[in-house]
Amino acid sequence: MPGGQEIKHIIHGCVEANRESQKEFYKMFYGFAMAICMRYCNTKDEAMEVVNDGFLKIYRELHQFKPAYENYEASLKGWMKRIIVNTSIDHFRKNSKSYLVGEINDLHHEITDTQESSINKLSYKEIMEIIQRLSPVYRAVFNLHVIDGFTHEEIASQLNIAVGTSKSNLAKAKINIQKMLKEADTNLYEQKAV
Repeated sequence: MPGGQEIKHIIHGCVEANRESQKEFYKMFYGFAMAICMRYCNTKDEAMEVVNDGFLKIYRELHQFKPAYENYEASLKGWMKRIIVNTSIDHFRKNSKSYLVGEINDLHHEITDTQESSINKLSYKEIMEIIQRLSPVYRAVFNLHVIDGFTHEEIASQLNIAVGTSKSNLAKAKINIQKMLKEADTNLYEQKAV
């Protein structure tokens, strides 16, 4: 990754609508943006669409970027992450007509600590694959709350659902993840026994 001065130079070029600077900026941060989008999207093609929409928004707003921290790159990534997450939410809302979102009682389910050993055995990629297997609604709420730190009130506002639905969807997502981890643990045990 280029140093802070080089990033500033590339950003200046992007603000000036220089195609080469935009291309360089895209190459530098494509992986970062794609990793975020893959958490919210069903397919790689869908994630690519969201990444491209996100970069268009970033290019339009880059002139307003002000570093929040001494570390310029960390500030930029934090700023970009917010735009990419919001673009992912916009995409989800646009396509939410095909997803089932129902009002469900506000149930709270406790996740037992027995599955912690399963998580410790999994790589980041395997954990992300498990999250990817959640339904789009559960995946969106799980990512927004657990990974991106949104409150249930913010999630409800962003996804146009009730706060209780957000809480319920998170609880159900955790239950589904717990089941998938248990399956993975069982499969791992059976492979070792053979």
